[in-house]
Amino acid sequence: MPRSPWILMIRRFAKNKRALVGLGMVIVFVIVALLAPWIAPYDPIEQNMEVILQSPSLAHPFGTDEFGRDLLSRIVHGAQISLMIGIVGVLISLVVGVALGTLSGYFGGAVDSIIMRFMDILMAFPSFLLALAIISALGPGMINVMIAIGIFSVPTFSRVSRSAVIAIKHKEYIEAAQSMGAAHLFIIVRHIIPNSIAPIIILTTLRIATAILTASGLSFLGMGAQPPTPEWGAMLNAGKEYIRTAPYLCMVPGFAIMFVVLAFNMVGDGLRDALDPKMKL
Repeated sequence: MPRSPWILMIRRFAKNKRALVGLGMVIVFVIVALLAPWIAPYDPIEQNMEVILQSPSLAHPFGTDEFGRDLLSRIVHGAQISLMIGIVGVLISLVVGVALGTLSGYFGGAVDSIIMRFMDILMAFPSFLLALAIISALGPGMINVMIAIGIFSVPTFSRVSRSAVIAIKHKEYIEAAQSMGAAHLFIIVRHIIPNSIAPIIILTTLRIATAILTASGLSFLGMGAQPPTPEWGAMLNAGKEYIRTAPYLCMVPGFAIMFVVLAFNMVGDGLRDALDPKMKL
């Protein structure tokens, strides 16, 4: 009895130890983000001038910052913000990019030319500079960071979706549905999107890592989350002033960014290997 392609994918993913480690790290970050109000030992924005720049200790395992705020509490709450920005920003680009890419690949012709030329214009700009330009126009803030990340990721989703749709739109079952008079919307929703979803899943995981890194970079430049919000990039920016006297202020948020980006990349690589037909050999 033939097995479902998704079951085979899960089996191949489960054999990839690096991907499983990455998945475990992602789960830990998600749990920390969801339980942040209960895990954090202190209020992340409460100032205590009596413990300014205190080195790591039992009372403050990661130390305190220049305002006496507990660094562990800020890192834990920062996981909420970083994951929210990354996931929401990618969801925006996922919905818009897949919709445009599907329409472009399915209808072709003038529709394809118009959509792809617009995508080419967006891709002409480096991603981070495009996000920076959007934030400069909209103003700093977490919501605008999500919008900027969503916009600069649209061309990538659009092109990947278009390629997948072009590869399957001439399959026999698609032509059979068209010959039976099925509506375009029905064909797209029922046949095209479900059968072109594999590369989108891989891209989504990898783009979340890119989105978190970009959001941290924007916050580091003062264009993202604003003080006293405990965002990792903003914490890294504040800590650079004390890199000689209190290096942990840079090291802790820096490692947090590194590990969460590494985790999503490891999961994305594992999904790519599991969904790649060549890996069946």
